[in-house]
Amino acid sequence: MWAAFADPGRFEQWLTIHTKWKGDVPTEFRKGAQVSEVVTMLGMANTITWTVEEYDAPSRLAISGTGMAGVKVRFTLSVEPSGTDGSTATIDAEFSGAMIVGALGKAVEKDAGKNLTESLEKLKALVDA
Repeated sequence: MWAAFADPGRFEQWLTIHTKWKGDVPTEFRKGAQVSEVVTMLGMANTITWTVEEYDAPSRLAISGTGMAGVKVRFTLSVEPSGTDGSTATIDAEFSGAMIVGALGKAVEKDAGKNLTESLEKLKALVDA
């Protein structure tokens, strides 16, 4: 699970908001690394320059970044053992900024929830294949 979850080269296989990487893509994340990604939500593309805040393989990856219009994003990807030979993956996402308020904020929250649920389903299918 972790190998697919935390490999930037595999984001396109499961992360539904991932559009493309910009510039050099690391073969793996490491604390302090930066990478720029184009993500699409609500039909709008936004380039986020991510900084890896935490990398604790094989259990936790935290990245944060800022995109257009000052939108700030933080993703925490976690994998925990589940049962005797399984695991559970979770994604916690936080969005903030002047643009993420009111009706737009609620729309972002709803779209993010839908996309992250779909992403975890795609990740599960990828790992199970």
